[in-house]
Amino acid sequence: MTSPNPPLPSRGFAVFGIVLAGQVVSMLGSGLTGFALGVSVYQRTGSATQFALVTLCVMLPVIVLSPLAGALVDRWDRRRAMLLGDSGSALCTLALAALLWSGRLDIWQIYLLLAVSSSFAALQWPAFTATTTLLVPRHQLGRASGIAQLGVAVSQIVAPLLGGALLGPIGVRGVLVLDVASFLVALLTLLAVRFPRPEATAEGVAARGSLLREAWHGWVYIRQRPGLRAMLLLLAATNFSLAILQVLVTPLVLSFASVEVLGVVLAVAGCGMLAGSVAMSVWGGPPRRIDGVLGGLLVQGLLLFLGGVRPSAALVAAAAFVFLFATPIVEGCSQAIWQSKVAPDLQGRVFAVRRMVAWSTLPLGYLLAGPLADHVFEPLLRPGGPLAPTVGRVIGVGPGRGIGLLFIVLGLLVLAVLAVASRNPRLRQVETELPDAQ
Repeated sequence: MTSPNPPLPSRGFAVFGIVLAGQVVSMLGSGLTGFALGVSVYQRTGSATQFALVTLCVMLPVIVLSPLAGALVDRWDRRRAMLLGDSGSALCTLALAALLWSGRLDIWQIYLLLAVSSSFAALQWPAFTATTTLLVPRHQLGRASGIAQLGVAVSQIVAPLLGGALLGPIGVRGVLVLDVASFLVALLTLLAVRFPRPEATAEGVAARGSLLREAWHGWVYIRQRPGLRAMLLLLAATNFSLAILQVLVTPLVLSFASVEVLGVVLAVAGCGMLAGSVAMSVWGGPPRRIDGVLGGLLVQGLLLFLGGVRPSAALVAAAAFVFLFATPIVEGCSQAIWQSKVAPDLQGRVFAVRRMVAWSTLPLGYLLAGPLADHVFEPLLRPGGPLAPTVGRVIGVGPGRGIGLLFIVLGLLVLAVLAVASRNPRLRQVETELPDAQ
């Protein structure tokens, strides 16, 4: 009797591991740069809006340019696409360093070069995920996704910690040098390996044409497969709540605890992401991967609700740990479904459109989080506020309780969206109704 999770093949997975290691080092360097430049912008301007624009300049180009980047990935050799992405981002970092050394680095130049660097980075994710399908057997894609999520989690946790420790001793200049070195590591790992080329499929040949036509075909492909479309729209809807959570968890904790306690809460939350990634890389997800997606979102909706009930650091930390523990499971299972069902020669454009749609709600959540908290929910639960005599008797009144109520509402919305989506038979049966890609 064979094991349900046989060992990963050494050769293809070795290439996957080498490339992933280089990309994780690159992500760590980019995270350091983003942290350092964000701090620099805030110190120079004192504006939270200017600080937020740093994140926006990194995110928007990826969202807008993803379809074109995905079509290019399907046209080109994927290793070369990743080399171009890393090389372009490295040149942008060098330009930032040169301007800083010459004393001519203005705020608008930071925004511009971050946006250009992000445009090159738009090639990375569709090229890497599409190549993973060619390197890793289908039954091990869940594990590979978990390992990739582990790398992302490590870089996201280490970057701000390392950035805070390094920014004083070496300054922004030193951080930029480290980022350039991280890109060199990524480039060397890519130069050391070769990727297999995907076999052409009938649908891939039929979709050839102009770059815009091939980019548009990514959405056509998804639209023609209701199960994949339903899963994508479900994740886009829940990402809206995730964006608000990311913005407001800090002011929620600071409304009843110290900065030191906030640091502990965020560290515990990061450990949840790390633990979930390890679990997914070892486990590989349930036999029906859609159960991992729906089950993980159910857990996250419940934890959003519970995290807002009481002003307790222990409760918020525990809820954040489990919430982020579920994130790699949801993303890993979803990723494995897409990699199994989409033909390899179409994965660049399809995955890029998928990312564009899934991320499209994040900027909206970032923009609405502050106004919703400050002007809608916080006033409701101030002493003497409209909901203070009713809801306030259950969850409390005063600073931060409005944000807690917003989290409760978001948790209920996630559960409601999940309940509606789960009634869709195309979504529930997406793995059996759609044949595996050849």
